[in-house]
Amino acid sequence: MSDDTRIPLAGVIGSPIAHSKSPRLHGYWLERYGLSGFYIPMDIAQSDLEDAIRAMPKLGFVGINVTVPHKESVLNLADLVTDRAALIGAANTLIFRKDGKIHADNTDGYGFIENLRQTASAWQPKSGPAAVIGAGGAARAVIASLLETGVPELRISNRTRTRAEALRSEFGAKVVVYDWVQAGNMLEDAVTVVNTTSLGMVGKPNLRVPLDGLSPKAVVSDLVYTPLQTSFLQRAAEFGCTTVDGLGMLLHQAAPAFERWFGIRPEVDDGLRQVMLA
Repeated sequence: MSDDTRIPLAGVIGSPIAHSKSPRLHGYWLERYGLSGFYIPMDIAQSDLEDAIRAMPKLGFVGINVTVPHKESVLNLADLVTDRAALIGAANTLIFRKDGKIHADNTDGYGFIENLRQTASAWQPKSGPAAVIGAGGAARAVIASLLETGVPELRISNRTRTRAEALRSEFGAKVVVYDWVQAGNMLEDAVTVVNTTSLGMVGKPNLRVPLDGLSPKAVVSDLVYTPLQTSFLQRAAEFGCTTVDGLGMLLHQAAPAFERWFGIRPEVDDGLRQVMLA
């Protein structure tokens, strides 16, 4: 059987992986566009990572999504790494090319920005500072994408200040670090405010940052999408802010990968959201 007649496979790897919504998302698109293919969740241990990835192209895989704890490790296995994946220091998408090379990319920042643009159409990132809460892997993607959109200043606060300081040293002079106890102060005159931590997620404590300094003109986003409306977003809405939940980022970050694997650029619309929320 030639490669041209094989049913293309894609999937998501991580450990654990049973909670992933990606199979439902990509499965919906495959069915919607009448495409031949499958998207498979795979729980792969760190010790098996390289062997598993090397075997996938031989099994008919055209690419995979990558989640915790493998996002950083897969960069070492890639033949080609995009500039944005290198800047972020992690990949969430691998493409297995026909020439045998593994191409690593990171579409998290793209998904974050597209979610803001779709949900908050009046958002003007260049019109004022951005404030980012948290300094983990998700924060890196958000910071890189916000700087690319031209924010004039990017403020970061994290419970462990040294992690925020490390991001300032990597991303440059536009980044300003605030102590965690002063996190509320960095919201003053910010036009973009983002929670990149897991605080507020089901099973986690709520994010306790004071929001008194929020401008009603701010666009406030939370990367958490379980629950869809976190306490953080609910409080921001009470201040009159435009709020953006985290589900859209998940949907938008998946679209470029799906196009590379299956050849069609899928739509991110209300129908897809409803399927994911069902």
